[in-house]
Amino acid sequence: MRVARFGSTQAAIPVIGQGSWYLDASRRADAIAALRRGLDLGMRHIDTAEMYGSGAAEALIGDAIAGRRDEAFLVSKVLPSNASRSGTRAACERSLKHLKTDRLDCYLLHWRGNYPLDETFEALEALQQQGKILSYGVSNFDIDDLEEAVDLIGDGKLACNQVLYHLNERAIEHAVIPWCEEHRVAVVAYSPFGHDDFPEPDSAGGQALAQIARGHGATARQVALAFLTRRESVFVIPKASNAKHVEDNAGAAALMLSDADFQVLDAVFPRGKKPRSLPMI
Repeated sequence: MRVARFGSTQAAIPVIGQGSWYLDASRRADAIAALRRGLDLGMRHIDTAEMYGSGAAEALIGDAIAGRRDEAFLVSKVLPSNASRSGTRAACERSLKHLKTDRLDCYLLHWRGNYPLDETFEALEALQQQGKILSYGVSNFDIDDLEEAVDLIGDGKLACNQVLYHLNERAIEHAVIPWCEEHRVAVVAYSPFGHDDFPEPDSAGGQALAQIARGHGATARQVALAFLTRRESVFVIPKASNAKHVEDNAGAAALMLSDADFQVLDAVFPRGKKPRSLPMI
């Protein structure tokens, strides 16, 4: 499994991880087997959030990593409605309980809310000093938010920024990815296959993916993941609710696309103009 340094941390993390949004809606035994198969394949970055199933996804992951906690790079997120000083600490304790662990490898503010950022970061700093989280980051932060964060906590503290990124939504390439690379902040792409809108096989994009996939003995989804992780700063966390899909995702880490492949995909899935605000779902 190809790994890269996770932002400003010292952790070497696989570029293909495992997401868990709506994973709790899957058959529990299949979901747990999928997560464990991912660990077998080196997909140790497991992402979740207190929001996912109101803790149900965290509890599922806790069962899946039982006896294998040290193999996982475990990430969860605090809701903005809980992101006060005391609320962040309480949310973290709940997540640790659901996950049946004494620490998170990284803890994120899910998106920006009404609580001042300095309150949230003070709580995150305290949790890190206590060893309950080993690093912290943000999610759905645009450039102005990232700049404010760095002004508050200094450069080199944010581990990552988790943002929407897939073939049909490349807005972060304009400014967010370059900013994160300059400041050593990992970019974690959520919904890397889109949100129920992966290119249909008979569409122009679907045909291009299929043609490239045939040339490499790969699948269309592997091609998509390889395109998104072409920069060392970008990690992806696709959700997979069964072991077969996990194995397919894992195979993308070894797929090396050619310059010609990148040019085809860039033309079929154009980046588009820079939007006024950061896309998120």
